[in-house]
Amino acid sequence: MRACCPARPSQRGPALTAPHCSRRIAPPLNRPGFWQALGDQAPTYISGIVTKGMAKPLTVQGTRYMGLVMVPVAGTTDEELAAITSWVLADLGQSAQSVTPDQIAAMRASTTTQNDLKAMRPTEE
Repeated sequence: MRACCPARPSQRGPALTAPHCSRRIAPPLNRPGFWQALGDQAPTYISGIVTKGMAKPLTVQGTRYMGLVMVPVAGTTDEELAAITSWVLADLGQSAQSVTPDQIAAMRASTTTQNDLKAMRPTEE
């Protein structure tokens, strides 16, 4: 088990998420079908969203989200972002996948763009 996270990601994720997430300006995260459709790319995708942001138009469950959907999460450690993203995948996405601090660090250092992240999204939602 990773040192940054307790036995269950859900124990830390909600508390760490609250100060960084806005309500009603971004698509809801509690969409298990979406996270499961990402498959093995889910940890990469969510790591990219929290470190690179997503300012592209998206349509989710018939609702269009324009422009500033998600800004990169600033002021958090790789360990905190790993806990948050693992919680999203496990509790909201009903996925067995998790995100490590190393994956967050690698995404921060990568040249992955928001267009790359949008291209990972399932075509239907």
